Amino acid sequence: MSHPSLVIVGSIGIDHIETPKLKKENLLGGSVSYACAAASFFSPPGMVGVVGEDFPDKFMELYHSFDVDLQGLQRAEGQTFSWTGVYEENMDNRRTLETVLGVFESFEPTLPDAYLSAPFVFLGNMHPGLQLHVLSQIESPKFVLADTMDLWINITRSELLDVIRKVNMLTLNESEARLLTDSHNLLDAAKALLKMGPEFVLIKKGEHGSMLFSETGMFIQPAFPVENVEDPTGAGDTFAGALMGYLTRTNACDEAEIRRAMVHGSVVASFGVQAFSLEALEALTTPHIQKRVDGLLSMMHVDLPCPHTVAT
Repeated sequence: MSHPSLVIVGSIGIDHIETPKLKKENLLGGSVSYACAAASFFSPPGMVGVVGEDFPDKFMELYHSFDVDLQGLQRAEGQTFSWTGVYEENMDNRRTLETVLGVFESFEPTLPDAYLSAPFVFLGNMHPGLQLHVLSQIESPKFVLADTMDLWINITRSELLDVIRKVNMLTLNESEARLLTDSHNLLDAAKALLKMGPEFVLIKKGEHGSMLFSETGMFIQPAFPVENVEDPTGAGDTFAGALMGYLTRTNACDEAEIRRAMVHGSVVASFGVQAFSLEALEALTTPHIQKRVDGLLSMMHVDLPCPHTVAT
């Protein structure tokens, strides 16, 4: 029995996606699918999720190909969670046409014994009550990252605040940060979020990258520029999964290491959006990641002719 150092909890789904270029059905999706695949390049994760009787064997084989530990994967009677969506021309805005909760509606994440001592935990976007249920099972985690969305902010704010108080890092997007804090300015919003309990707040900005906030300051991480975006579904989960995988591999969670993890998360996510579902990650290798990491770091480098001198 393996004892993964990283446990990832979230949704597993079958997606039907239409973009301005293409329409594809019956794709492997869900937050935990993207996050586990991305994390696997750095540390084999343990997956906690639920699928229905209709979940294809080929998807299980795909999980195995990423070296994902499946002790925490439950199979229940009924239909697997399903999402159908259409992306607009800018590939940023999307419309949800249909959501079928299926077995995810009654999902109660129960962690196997081998997961209880995991030092790193990623709580994917799901009901805060489920996130708290997971946290109650983990014995003494070293670093916990939690994701959320506007739905939980609107209907389960009290439970969400309980989650935020118990985690090391909270990640959410710009609109969610503003909604949760009732502050339009992101700097003010970040300060308010830090006062809620986490050591770090990570605000996702889509194609514009992300921003890390802590009591010591702010770090801005640009996204790796990609010309051919085929499917942005799961980009945030891919980013967070790679970030957590990197931290697990280094067994560190100080701010400097988190910044390095963000660079790697940005790179892995940039590969993910270049094909539908996990197709791009299936072909990805460590040398590919390192080459793009080096390129991104080069883009971020600033070489001024003289310190403390303003060019004229």
